[in-house]
Amino acid sequence: MKTVRSFVRTVSFEGRNMQGKIIRGVGGFYYVDAGEEGIYECRAKGIFRKLGQKPLVGDDVTFEITCLPDMEGNITSLLPRRNELFRPAAANVDQALVLFALHSPDPNLMLLDRFLIAMDQQGVPSAILFNKEDLGCEEEKETLRGIYRDSGHELFFSSIGNGIGLDEVKAYLAGKTTLLAGPSGVGKSSLTNACQSNVHMETGEISRKLMRGKNTTRHAELIACGSGTYLCDTPGFTFLETRGIMKEELRHYYAEFAPCEGKCRFDGCVHVDEPDCRVKEAVEKGAISRVRYMNYTGIFRDLKEQEKHRY
Repeated sequence: MKTVRSFVRTVSFEGRNMQGKIIRGVGGFYYVDAGEEGIYECRAKGIFRKLGQKPLVGDDVTFEITCLPDMEGNITSLLPRRNELFRPAAANVDQALVLFALHSPDPNLMLLDRFLIAMDQQGVPSAILFNKEDLGCEEEKETLRGIYRDSGHELFFSSIGNGIGLDEVKAYLAGKTTLLAGPSGVGKSSLTNACQSNVHMETGEISRKLMRGKNTTRHAELIACGSGTYLCDTPGFTFLETRGIMKEELRHYYAEFAPCEGKCRFDGCVHVDEPDCRVKEAVEKGAISRVRYMNYTGIFRDLKEQEKHRY
């Protein structure tokens, strides 16, 4: 009788529509987290190809169960997306945490600014975390606080390996889907491991020759870290192209420039070569970080060069 009841229950569940979130996509299979019901291995129905749609990690979906014992199903629809990221390919991300190390490897602040711009460009608010603070000193931390003080991005310091600063970071992550961005070897996988115990992310060694981590994450993946809390771990990047931004628009991605807008001698001043520029004056007075300004002019010239080759 028990076997018959179990069989009837299984049959009644197959064909049932459920809702969940895609946490991983590999080789045409999508792994959908249905909460207490567990994780289902699903395929996307052919209608998505006809519509030119592709399910993404982070998508909220409906799916029908095709085999309950094996927890298999077919994705039947994508629920409306709050946002869609082009790099990495992910959807419904609430915020980003951009990780760099204080040392080993030393932080590349130009690359950090590129990450912040890429997140802002896609409408994703972001904070900065400098990991391995135990390898630095208070003076170095104060310097970084001064550089990013008026950038509009919250700043954290931690040493994930020994738990320093971890509570503050976890509070920032709670209840959100957070994209972890940054180069290899700075602690993204270590942070993921520290926030949950169900999935162990491989952590990379630091290459002695290149002083950067071996790329251990191969694809975007959501890791559940509690009710409604997900981390999106992504491949480490050593270079990030700033795409889709006109050089004249770049200044709007630097929050500390905002008080000077409209006060320069020339309308539409881009704060690079023009005379009587209030931003450059603010840099000379120390009101705007010289490091941030130099990063801005470097990215501006890169965009200018890209536009030259584009046309």
